[in-house]
Amino acid sequence: MSSVLEIKDLHVSVETDQGTKQILRGVDLTINQGETHAVMGPNGSGKSTLAYTIAGHPRYIVDSGSILLDGEEVLEMGVDERAQAGLFLAMQYPVEIPGVTNTNFLRTAKTAIDGEAPKIRTWIKDVKEAMENLRMDPSFSERNVNEGFSGGEKKRNEILQMELLKPKFAVLDETDSGLDVDALKIVSEGVNRAKNDNGLGLLLITHYTRILRYIKPDFVHVFVNGKIAEQGGPELADRLEDEGYDRFLVGA
Repeated sequence: MSSVLEIKDLHVSVETDQGTKQILRGVDLTINQGETHAVMGPNGSGKSTLAYTIAGHPRYIVDSGSILLDGEEVLEMGVDERAQAGLFLAMQYPVEIPGVTNTNFLRTAKTAIDGEAPKIRTWIKDVKEAMENLRMDPSFSERNVNEGFSGGEKKRNEILQMELLKPKFAVLDETDSGLDVDALKIVSEGVNRAKNDNGLGLLLITHYTRILRYIKPDFVHVFVNGKIAEQGGPELADRLEDEGYDRFLVGA
């Protein structure tokens, strides 16, 4: 049975030096497993806030609304419980974890999510194959997580995690930022593999249409002023490329 992620009338605020600021103002979005939804919009429109709220970042305060995964309230889950339930966030700026090797991190995460450790021989084969597909040097397996990695290497490492952990839904927060053309193609191929092999549902947050040449969206949502201003099919992304966001910002 296919899983579904439902966001219903979501309102979210954040504390700033100037006081409480409302960022999301009633977001409604339904993603079925196997679908790709692109969320596009200008800077400051709330796209990343949506991503971090789904993942459970403590900075963001949910004022009202709900996020349901197969009918279960995600907002009542801890961050680790969300991961175990099948949610994954690829961050815009992946963090470094000194003292923890990629190998240990990946196997520990896989064990926590599955409830049992993967069989060593199969796991080593899977990791090696995934790294080869992402054009990652084998030495990266013994390096500390993201420590000393370039921007493109960090993004490939995020996709490596996603491919091996096999979530139901992944939120990719501007995964294309800072990638050259070759890295963008490799990362996109990894995302497409995960979707084709595991039925992954995708929420793809981006400013630009270039990644959508490689990861084809089923639906495109325009995010302005903390809510969805318009939605449609892939043709909407092409229109945004030609026209920009000006028509949405008038009076916003």
